[in-house]
Amino acid sequence: MGVYNVHERLIGAKQSEVGALIDTLSGGEDDRLWPGHLWEEMEFDRPLGVGAVGGHGPVRYTVVAYVPGTWVRFAFTGPRGFHGFHEYTALAVDAERTVLRHTLAMSVSGVSRITWPLAFRSGHDAVLEDSLDRAELACTGTIARPARWSPYVRFLRSLERLVSRPTQAGRV
Repeated sequence: MGVYNVHERLIGAKQSEVGALIDTLSGGEDDRLWPGHLWEEMEFDRPLGVGAVGGHGPVRYTVVAYVPGTWVRFAFTGPRGFHGFHEYTALAVDAERTVLRHTLAMSVSGVSRITWPLAFRSGHDAVLEDSLDRAELACTGTIARPARWSPYVRFLRSLERLVSRPTQAGRV
């Protein structure tokens, strides 16, 4: 099964400003693009650059291409059955407007043929819209149309909290 998924936002800022957000991808305090305050934090074994290995939650990848201030591509290494890449690109429209685009292109096999549409796709769409909100806010100081989680995403996030809730000592 092939998956091609694109999220993009026109941001009223120079390409250099929007592209600089890509360079902050790290999951750390200085990350101005990834919504780690709402989702699993992005993490890498070294600073962003070709060969850096990391991911977020169960999604794992390696940086396979990087043009600072412009583009970064990640090749999937997990979960099993994800074959392809995802990337962020900052594309100048004119001197004062830039499209920030996230593209996911992959094929899925095995159990991922079930987990992608049932568990991952909706969360992926939501986290990307949250990321684009962060970019717009960082560059313009406002978000014209903030993303909203669907009822299905809220349901999945509730299940995730329920499953990951720590057990109380002494309870069986």
